[in-house]
Amino acid sequence: MLARHPEDHREGGIAGAGAAEAAGAAVSLPTYKEIFVPVDNSRYSSYAAELAVEIAARCGSRITGSHVYAARLHDKRFRDLEAGLPEKYREPQELSRQREIHDSLITRGLQIITDSYLNVVHRRCAGREIPFVPRQMEGKNYAELVRDIRENGYDLVVMGFKGLGDFRGCQIGSVCERVVRRVRTDVLVAKDDRGIDGTVVAAVDGSPESFYGLTAALKLASLRGVPVVAVAAYDPHYHVVAFRSLEGVLSDEAGKVFRFKEQEQLHNEIIDKGIARIYADHLETARRLAGRLGVALETELLEGKPFPAILEYIQRKGACLLVAGRVGVHADEGLDIGATAENLLRLAPCHVLLAAGRLRPPATPVEELADLAEAPLPWSEDALESLDRVPPFARGFARRMVEQYARKHGYPLVTAELLDEARRRMQMP
Repeated sequence: MLARHPEDHREGGIAGAGAAEAAGAAVSLPTYKEIFVPVDNSRYSSYAAELAVEIAARCGSRITGSHVYAARLHDKRFRDLEAGLPEKYREPQELSRQREIHDSLITRGLQIITDSYLNVVHRRCAGREIPFVPRQMEGKNYAELVRDIRENGYDLVVMGFKGLGDFRGCQIGSVCERVVRRVRTDVLVAKDDRGIDGTVVAAVDGSPESFYGLTAALKLASLRGVPVVAVAAYDPHYHVVAFRSLEGVLSDEAGKVFRFKEQEQLHNEIIDKGIARIYADHLETARRLAGRLGVALETELLEGKPFPAILEYIQRKGACLLVAGRVGVHADEGLDIGATAENLLRLAPCHVLLAAGRLRPPATPVEELADLAEAPLPWSEDALESLDRVPPFARGFARRMVEQYARKHGYPLVTAELLDEARRRMQMP
């Protein structure tokens, strides 16, 4: 099983998800033994139930079906309307009798409707010999779903993209969006009637969430024997736009202090080579991780702003499922969902799984031995000053590459001269 990371504060102690921190730690696929399916009799709810049954039948899972009804809301609305009732119904005795009738009809009627919704899923499960647990809850729909998910520690939530309130132009249902933002469980959002019967795409950005998402993609793809492609998208254009915006506002004096031209040249070099190498390295890590799990993984490096580039790729590929980390590599502690994940959830033309677990890929045996034998090399002050000019997101990668070059050529110290030599020889920025 995947070892938990101390920072992995997912409510309810979600099983089958977590983080492998230590080098050489065992890595396995999520189990998805407990699956939670909210239902509301909409077509998207039906898609979700079918997906859940497909997964449960192949994983030996149990499905909990849930419907939330709002009896108290209807009761409040009835009381709000009482002032407009005909006079004969507003007499205290008659009004009390009408309230009792209304409360009984609404409560019992909504319970009967809930039973009917859940029985549809129950019959699907019975046909595949899948254990099924029905859950009726009264209250505000999204709030009750979130509370139940947090308290019961399901491995996977499968829910429809929209509900009965769907309308033309609606990008995502309010219940789906509110649940996704508030839980720390893997959530599979069903968008159409397809099963997991085509290419599965996993978006990788170097974050622990994205590497855990890769294991979730491998798990779901293995149920039907379909291929998985890991993609990483880097944006070489953002910094160009940023520097162009600065060019018109910096005074000559500010430009000299900022060393504008030098900074612009450095960023252009980093963008041309450095960022692409970093994201290619993420894909190589993904390939090694899949290899540890006995899977040959196809990878694709995409250029452009991440969510449009990934969106274009899954459209071109005709993917049936996209898996992405709930948050990405730039997330802070309080973020509920990353910008790329949110845009893909809204716009992807296929099912979307937002992965909530965290996994730091373990080193290979060769890397473990290298780590033991290779303590960090000392750097001279002038070399460190040069390193400080590299943007923070690329600094660790650049340092590692230079130290590898130094060891290979027998240098015990990284100097500014060695740094220049390494950059020329390795075509590094």
